[in-house]
Amino acid sequence: MLTAVIALAGLGLLGSLGLAIAARVFAVETDPKAEAIEEVLPGANCGACGKPGCFDLAREIARGNAEIDACPVGGQKVAEAIGKIMGVDFSGGGERYVALVLCAGDNKEAIKKYHYNGIYDCVSADMFFGGDKACSYGCLGLGTCAGACPFGAIDILPEGIARVDSDKCTGCGKCVEACPKGIIKLVPAGRNVHILCSSHDKGAAARKNCRVACIGCQKCVKAAPEGAIHMDDFLAVINYDAEIPESVAGECPMGTIKVFKAEDSAGQEAAGGGS
Repeated sequence: MLTAVIALAGLGLLGSLGLAIAARVFAVETDPKAEAIEEVLPGANCGACGKPGCFDLAREIARGNAEIDACPVGGQKVAEAIGKIMGVDFSGGGERYVALVLCAGDNKEAIKKYHYNGIYDCVSADMFFGGDKACSYGCLGLGTCAGACPFGAIDILPEGIARVDSDKCTGCGKCVEACPKGIIKLVPAGRNVHILCSSHDKGAAARKNCRVACIGCQKCVKAAPEGAIHMDDFLAVINYDAEIPESVAGECPMGTIKVFKAEDSAGQEAAGGGS
């Protein structure tokens, strides 16, 4: 009995010694800068920066392999804090971006081609003849984008269309990736003129499918400063780098162009939803 106890004690001691040696040999050196950076990052681990999580981004920034403002969720405030850790003066920074649903074709404005009674998910509905809306570019309003948003910044209005709450939106882009229609874009928060349509159909077809669709008349292109609005097939598209006067909205015969600040969480709802 005593022999067995001594043998077990010896094995335990030997195992402990082996673990101690392994811990020394395979120890991972920690970077104080990376740890400090991780502390100031939001901790959302949303992957919007292109990294698996905040820990990975912190290491890359500390090593100089990622920009100080690589975290779109943290924005200017976090970038400045990281700049102090890295010994870099980071002031000014870029403009804040928020998600915007480029569609105003809710259930009141857009024509339905059938009654969808399937899985409550935009991706699933889109696989069934492009969804229930006659406009194949329209928001299906089934909440796939809302489910993908890690910050609860997207609501589905009773009218059947998605709306972004810019107060909660961090510009991470998860909803942009999730939307099967590709109609959610990140736009500068301070801009206030928006074309809420994504239809590339010709004018007659677009008008037939949705009462607020862009019909490609180009009146806005002519009224706006040169290069501020261009045509993509039959769809007018805004260049958000340009300054566009609010008066351009009055030139649109379909009421497709809305005026509200993208950073105003109530703006899109007040404008009529958001195609």
